[in-house]
Amino acid sequence: MVERDEDPVLRAKYRDYCSAKVADAVLSLPPTEIYELAEAEARAANRLAPASYNDAIRFATRRIRERLNLPEYQDWARAYREDPTRYDPELLGLWESEEEGD
Repeated sequence: MVERDEDPVLRAKYRDYCSAKVADAVLSLPPTEIYELAEAEARAANRLAPASYNDAIRFATRRIRERLNLPEYQDWARAYREDPTRYDPELLGLWESEEEGD
């Protein structure tokens, strides 16, 4: 049975955590690798090359997300509840704006 977690703050923190991991991975890449990843993703989506740098980042982000071994929400939530101090320093603070409804 899959446990359903209805805690919107915890879900927002999970999205924040995953976003931080993806952003860190993207920012660690040289521009040439970003474009290589973006072009591969564009080809996979039957599109030509990325039309802009923003497109390149968006396409590369999809590829990077696949590469990262991000935990499933339920696993992350369980680990977070056990030790929030392990995860809190990695959060970007995006969850706070979600909590406020922004």
